[in-house]
Amino acid sequence: MSQSTLGTIRTSIPGRLDRLPWARWHWMVVIGLGTVWILDGLEVTIVGSISDRLTQPSGGLGLSTAGIGLAAAIYVAGACVGSLVFGYLTDRFGRKRLFIITLGLYLLATVATAFSFNPVYFYICRFFTGAGIGGEYSAINSAIDELIPARRRGLVDLAINGSYWLGTAFGAMLSVVLLNTALFPAGLGWRLAFGLGAVLGLLILLVRRNVPESPRWMFIHGHEDAAEKTVKDIESEIEDETGRRLSEVDNSITIEQRRSIGFGEIIRVSLERYPKRVVLGLSLFVGQAFLYNAVFFTYALVLTKLLHVPEDVAPWALVAIAVGNFAGPLTLGHLFDSVGRKVMISATYIGSGVLLAIVGALFQAGILDGFWLTACWTIVFFVASCGASSAYLTVSEVFPLETRALAIAFFYAVGTGLGGIIGPLLFGSLIGQGVGAVAVGYFIGAGLMVAAGLVEVFLGVEASRTSLEEVARPITAQQEAV
Repeated sequence: MSQSTLGTIRTSIPGRLDRLPWARWHWMVVIGLGTVWILDGLEVTIVGSISDRLTQPSGGLGLSTAGIGLAAAIYVAGACVGSLVFGYLTDRFGRKRLFIITLGLYLLATVATAFSFNPVYFYICRFFTGAGIGGEYSAINSAIDELIPARRRGLVDLAINGSYWLGTAFGAMLSVVLLNTALFPAGLGWRLAFGLGAVLGLLILLVRRNVPESPRWMFIHGHEDAAEKTVKDIESEIEDETGRRLSEVDNSITIEQRRSIGFGEIIRVSLERYPKRVVLGLSLFVGQAFLYNAVFFTYALVLTKLLHVPEDVAPWALVAIAVGNFAGPLTLGHLFDSVGRKVMISATYIGSGVLLAIVGALFQAGILDGFWLTACWTIVFFVASCGASSAYLTVSEVFPLETRALAIAFFYAVGTGLGGIIGPLLFGSLIGQGVGAVAVGYFIGAGLMVAAGLVEVFLGVEASRTSLEEVARPITAQQEAV
């Protein structure tokens, strides 16, 4: 990509991208970029499903239950660090360069995990695997929102984020087979699970090479000629597919191009221009991160240790929960574009919090066995998955284009750091204290989700069917988009 002379330009590229009809090209973007969530779901599920095996001497590592929680926390810590580092680099050097690098890091680290020989090595591998996944979130979510038409952005984002649960279902079923000691030795099956995750990542990398750089990023950083060519190629491909000529676009935006934007300016603009949106992003991320990481990094231990579900049966529980999680965004996702962001985000956060509180009370009372706890989790996460996915959608939409990847990284890192690291560590210790203690953990998660939903009610931003440049004017823009 050749470097152009910087200047002030006027471009209609955002409007041209937003007016595109849905076509095969968009499916290529979704498959090439969105499948990262499948990898994360696979990683989290594998560790959750094999956690009991890793605590056994025959598994080859001999971790304690607290060690499982520590491994989960280290993975999340790696994701937080990776999101911040790669998020900044994504805004500076482009979406495509970084979504190739971060996937490569994931591939190397997850293969290395399969060869773990002691807990310390396992923890190190989990950190770098998390770093690759965290970096993926920054590069991928920013690129997707900048390539998908505004009228479909909500549904596409939620559906893509919901694909995480395809990874969990695949990981759960995979674990059932690989943990079967009649097929694989106790110390081998869980290693093969990580190796198969790398195979899936390699297939995604092959598709991803065809996804272009974000034209929105290019024209801001002095590559307007390359951006123009990319958009013309997309338009030509879609016109050939549909057999219709695309309508002309008369709205444009004036940009003062820059090679890079300093970290200090990015923070200053976010805090001075959008302080309420900062509070909103943090609230949404902390709530969903605590709920999900706390439950899913330790769900197998709750079933096997507290409810005495057999080790080879526990992973099947996650298949049912995954179906509920994936069905939620697919069923309700279109409402985030039609009914609107504020109503749907607040409803799904508050609704899932109330449902989880009810589940916690039933669990504490000893009413739920393994089957019914799984059924209740499925209902809770049918609603919660829409809320959790909308957290990523929100922070990607409500901050300027120049800060988009770093904004995603910041809120992911801080929110997930608070909710995702504390959650597994807390639940890891609560499991050792019994059912009542775990129920208290559920009540905490429920309270955080309800609180986040109330923040959305008062501070939420209505971004449905609206251009990204209208939701948050670019730092480099010389006038409002018209």
